This record gives sequence, C-alpha cells and structure tokens, in this order.
Amino acid sequence: MIRRPALILAACIALALPTFAAATDADLAKLADRYFDTYYFPTNPSAATPTGIHQYDGKLEDYSRAGVDAQVKALKAWETQVAAMDPATLSDDAKGDRELLLGSIRSALLTLENIRPWEKNPDFYSSGITSSAFTLMSRSFASPDERLKALIEREKAMPRVLAVDARANLKNPPKIYTEIALEQLPGLVSFFTNDVPSAFKDAKDPALKAQFASTNGAVIKALGDYQAWMKADLLPRSKGDFRIGEANFRKKLAYDEMVDTPLDRLVEIDMKDMRANQAEFARVAKSLDPSKSPQQVLADLGADHPTRDELLPTFRGTFDKLIAFINEKNIVTIPSTVRPIVEETPPFERATTFASMDTPGPYEKVAKEAFFNVTLPEPTWDKKQTDEFMTQLSYPVINNVAVHETYPGHYVQFLWMHDLSDRVRKLIGCSTNAEGWAHYSEQMMLDEGLAKFMYPGDEKKQKLLKLGQLQDALLRNARFIVGIKMHTGQMTFDQAVDFFVKEGYQSRAVGTVETKRGTSDPTYLYYTLGKLEILKLRADVAAKEGPAFNLKSFHDGFMKQGFAPIKIVRKAMLHDDSAPL
Repeated sequence: MIRRPALILAACIALALPTFAAATDADLAKLADRYFDTYYFPTNPSAATPTGIHQYDGKLEDYSRAGVDAQVKALKAWETQVAAMDPATLSDDAKGDRELLLGSIRSALLTLENIRPWEKNPDFYSSGITSSAFTLMSRSFASPDERLKALIEREKAMPRVLAVDARANLKNPPKIYTEIALEQLPGLVSFFTNDVPSAFKDAKDPALKAQFASTNGAVIKALGDYQAWMKADLLPRSKGDFRIGEANFRKKLAYDEMVDTPLDRLVEIDMKDMRANQAEFARVAKSLDPSKSPQQVLADLGADHPTRDELLPTFRGTFDKLIAFINEKNIVTIPSTVRPIVEETPPFERATTFASMDTPGPYEKVAKEAFFNVTLPEPTWDKKQTDEFMTQLSYPVINNVAVHETYPGHYVQFLWMHDLSDRVRKLIGCSTNAEGWAHYSEQMMLDEGLAKFMYPGDEKKQKLLKLGQLQDALLRNARFIVGIKMHTGQMTFDQAVDFFVKEGYQSRAVGTVETKRGTSDPTYLYYTLGKLEILKLRADVAAKEGPAFNLKSFHDGFMKQGFAPIKIVRKAMLHDDSAPL
C-alpha cells in the first residue's frame, strides 16, 4: 500500500458530456494549473503540505457542512470547464490528462454527494486532523520553529472540527465506522501527547513552545471529549449502512480506474485467478510436506516469523539482495541509490494497514526522505494476540512485502516520478497502476528467479518464498471479492472475515482488519485488477514486438507513464484502444 503524499487522486473514463470549444494542449495545461492552484490546494491544505507546496501549511480544511457544499459547487463548475474542452483537438497525452482531470473531479463529487464520509464516518474527523499534524512533523522541510508555527495555526482550528463540525455533520453512521474510530482514538491521543511534542523538541522560541503547549493541550482535550461523545451518544445510534451500493461502485471504478467491466464479470475474472493461486499453493505445499494439508503448511509458514523487536531490522535486511537481483537480471532501472527509511506505522493508520510507503511529494525541494512504514504488534498485547498478528509477517511474506513496497514496487515507481514534466501526471493517478504495479512485481520477481537468487541451493526456502507470494496474492484475491460483494449487499461483515480466512488463507485477525478496511475502501480490488491488466499489457506488447521484446525496456516504458490508468498506458505503449482485460 502506498500512502499518497500528494494528490494521487482518481482517474476516470470520460462520460458523455457535450463539448463546446476547440482547445490546445496549452489551454488544457493552463486550466489544470488553475484547478490545482486556485481550487484544489487552497481547499485541501493538508494535501498541499506533503506535495511540497508549503504556502498553506498553517491552514486546515473546512470540515463544516457549508464547506462541503462549497466544494460541491466549485467542483461542478470545474467539471463543466474541463468537459467543455474538445478532446478531438488535443494530442493523445493531453486527451489522457483531460480524462484524468475529469476523473479526479467526478470522483470527488461522488464521494461528497453519494458516499458521504463526512456524514457517515467519525474517523474522517479524528484521523483527518491527526494526519494534518503528521504532515508537518514527518519531514524537516523547514526549521522546527517554522513548522511548529504552522502546526499551532492548524491546531487552533482542530477542536472546532471535533466539537462542532463532526457532531453537526454525522448522521446515523455505520456501527463499524464508529467502532473503528473509537479503536483509533487512544492511539491518536497518545500521538498528540507524546509523538507531536517529541517531534518539535528542538524548537527554540520559548513563546512559540508555550503557545504550542496550549493549542496541543486543547486538541488532546477535544479528542478525549470526542471519544466520550462517541461512546455515550454516537455509538448507540450508529445504525447506518456502510455499503455504497452497485451503482456507486460502478461509478467509482469508472472514475478512479477507467474500468467499466460489469461487476459480475470482474468476479468471474478474480475467482479464476484465485482458484489458480489456490491450486498452485496446494501443489507447492504438497511438495514441501505431502502429509500435511495446505492449511497446515500455511500454519507452519506463519509460525516462522521474527520477534517484534526484530521486525524492522528484518525488513531493512531485504534491500541489498533485492537491489542486486534487479540489477543483475535487468528488471527495471532504479533511478537513485538512496534507500527508504524503515519505521513504525503512524498511530492513526495502524488499525487498517500492515505496511505502506510514505514518499515525498513531487514538489518537495528540501525534505526528500521516503519512509517504509511497518505496523508492529502493540506492546500491550498478550502473546496469543501478538503471535496471531505476526502470522502475516513470516520471513517469506516479509520478503514479498519488501518487493511490493520498495524494490521494484512503490519506491522505485516513485523515483521515476521525478522525471515527469507533465503536472497532471505528477499529481493525478490511479491505484490499479500504483498498487497493480507493486502486486505485479511480487509475481514477476519470482518468475524471473528471485527465490533461487535469495536462497541458492535451499529448495525448501525457495518454495516457502513462493508460498509467501501466493498467500499475499490470495489476500488480494479475497479483497477483490469482498469489496464487490460487501458493498453490493451479497456478503455480510462476518461472511467477509470468513472469506478472508477460508479462501484468502489469512488468519482471523488479519481477516478482521482487512474487512474493516473494506468497509471504507470498497474498491480495494485494484491490487489484483491492476496486476492482471499489467500482465495482459506485457503479453500484448511482447506479441507485438516479438523477438525484440525486452523486459527491462517494457518496465521502463511503463514507469514513464506515471500512475495513469492502464487504459491510458496501453494507448501510449500499443498505440491503440484495445481492452485492458
């Protein structure tokens, strides 16, 4: 999973709207600049900060209902302006940019008007303001005093968000959303109590530090009051439905990923891939121990994991061999020798993710560190709870996660973004590309011989590495089905957890976390969907090029397209409009 530091928004399929005026590529670029500079970043200052645009660092989003209504009105005006540009007069690249802009706008409107997290999800407010603070402390893009000054301004606005805006806006949220928000709250309070002051311990201005003590204390109190209000008031009346429904699901796929394949056909595609992965898992498991079932072999796999204290160093230790393998096998160009920093996942994300990349935005000029975040078991957990959590971080799985998040996954793709000159492509993209590439990399690296490179002569470890990759593939297969079926009313929460356990080969603890995530991330099918789109693209390019096909050239060509939907990438690499699936 990649934590988007900037505006990696949604991509879309251009819907049927009339066009009114001829336009040049320069006209579209100017309109896009106005969209970003006069609407998006001023309205979303917490997204501007990690993008590397720091003129809004002291601002916080307007969480009020009036603010929501103003966004809807503005976005509809922007949609009209972008849609009015005739794509027939644009170059292929600019046509893609137009579709990206329309998709990002329409996805935002769908979220605000139909999905409505501002009305349904209490964590939208508490984790939202926490993320706004985190963006100012996670990187040293300015002096501690300068960043602290900006944080104080943001913190001044935070108590109102929790005490006024959230309580006015939240209408009958789903019980699971309120429960997740309550689960997150102790970590958020601890974050503001301990982590935030620690991050600014080197600030020098006594008056500034005194002011911060006041504003930070007010935020901590507001979070405590919010927690008490949710328990006493909101939770008992949280009886809403988290499902977004089939119509919204289809629109979200179209706007975000440029995918309009019918949902029942998507289920068929994923189930076929899942059954193939299960069959391969059974074959490899049997070759390891014919006396055990695949589930028993899986239990043995999950039991082989580092301790809590060894987890981060173990992840760091994968980098040398992964980089060496990529270079030796000519997999893809790695544009930089700088490595990501491995650290613990921020507290406001620990309930719903196990690992993620946090990369600097495309316009960050000073603080260019990239962070590979790993979620650790909580120190307060007992041994049973810790061991169950750690089953999804066995040694083979750790290697697979490192491939996904770093080399050649998210981190390498991020490094390529520096060479993009197109502002739209720098700031807008889609998950079927970003997560699809990372998930594709897991399988591709093993197909190219990574297991033998990592463990020469040790056939057992080679097979365990393959099992780890297949277990992660089955996790993504399960997300695919759960996302569609939960949000279209074909599967309950408990049935979804069971599906992750029985069909996705995950522990019940992992299944529960994954299902929680799925309640608010309905289209998290984009991992497998993107991987399958990339595999088809590679096969089609190879068929077209014949003996001249070169894997590294294909991967480098893919990287040059940024995070655009695979449909746009196909157009650039194959020069036709053939179907992504």
